[in-house]
Amino acid sequence: MSFFLSFKEIWRNRGRYLLFSLVIALITTLVLFIAALAGGLSKANRELIDNIQADLLIYQEEADLLISASRLDNNTLTDLRRIEGIADAGGMGFSTATVVYPAPEGEIDISLIGTEPGRPGNPQILSGGPLIRDRANEAVLDGPLAEKLGVKPGDQITIQTVQGTEKELYNLNVVGLSGSNQYFFQPAIFVPIQTWDEIKPQDTTARRGSRVIFNIAAVQLYDPENYSAMIPAIEGSIDGIQAVDKQTAILALPGYTAQQSTLNTQQAFTLLIGMLVLGGFFQIQTIQKIAQIGMLKAIGTSNGTVAGMTILQIITISIFGVALGVIGTFLIAMGMPPEVPAEFNSNAILGAIAALLFIGPIGGLVSIRIALKVEPLRAIGL
Repeated sequence: MSFFLSFKEIWRNRGRYLLFSLVIALITTLVLFIAALAGGLSKANRELIDNIQADLLIYQEEADLLISASRLDNNTLTDLRRIEGIADAGGMGFSTATVVYPAPEGEIDISLIGTEPGRPGNPQILSGGPLIRDRANEAVLDGPLAEKLGVKPGDQITIQTVQGTEKELYNLNVVGLSGSNQYFFQPAIFVPIQTWDEIKPQDTTARRGSRVIFNIAAVQLYDPENYSAMIPAIEGSIDGIQAVDKQTAILALPGYTAQQSTLNTQQAFTLLIGMLVLGGFFQIQTIQKIAQIGMLKAIGTSNGTVAGMTILQIITISIFGVALGVIGTFLIAMGMPPEVPAEFNSNAILGAIAALLFIGPIGGLVSIRIALKVEPLRAIGL
């Protein structure tokens, strides 16, 4: 009976319910895009750190886990490799540069990453080969960047950096391609750390040929599951350093936590607004049909049937509206430019859809309560 009454009313008032389904669809689209934007911005910030082949990252103690502020040298690497439980350690240097390439791209800003060939910190190679020699003018490119530039292993690219006040050009041979490795929204190019030390942006008065100063060290352990016990052991063995796991390093990225908190708050408020809108709509609908509900109760319809009718309407309209919103979102996403940092992660999208379907019955609780409190005689004017 609840099923029949519910769908009978929806069909008789299909224009009104369709209009409200479109409102739910718009709310759904907004929630899904916020979730996708949060995922895309998160990926653009953390991808390179996520992909580092290391169990722990080592920073200078005074740097407060800021990569750009951290300074380490080869003595730290030597000390790290002597600690029991550490399989290997490699230095990593971070800076920025520009790829100069023929039209249509012209110039592309990139993150220039220096790594020690054969040591932790190098990217996973998908095509071609890894970095081999310490001082070679060779590079491993971020896969999407290579596709954008139309280069492959064996080709040559030109890097531009600022030395003092002048721009300098350096030719690099592409030896391999990695997967996507973004760092602060910029694709990454990996070069040997000695080469990185030569071509990174720097003051012309800086001494060349002296010891290499890099930013962090990537550490691989014999037992990766024992990383929490290794952190105090490493910090106790070497003065002036701080060891953290990759997740802690990601949370310390400038603006990362604040950015994600802001987007999550926006998503929560959007869901709250959706619940209030849905609740308000069905409350008005219930008030407008109090006489009909009173008549149903007067002829013997139980409260359970009336409540079931209302719940089925809420669930049906919510599912239909969310489905429209999901379809609309993915149609819009197909036409979005690649510059928009939206990442439609399946887990995040499914979570957002589940939340949208959950707020429907929650928002409709008021209308159910109104329907159950209707007095048959009073509702029909007796």
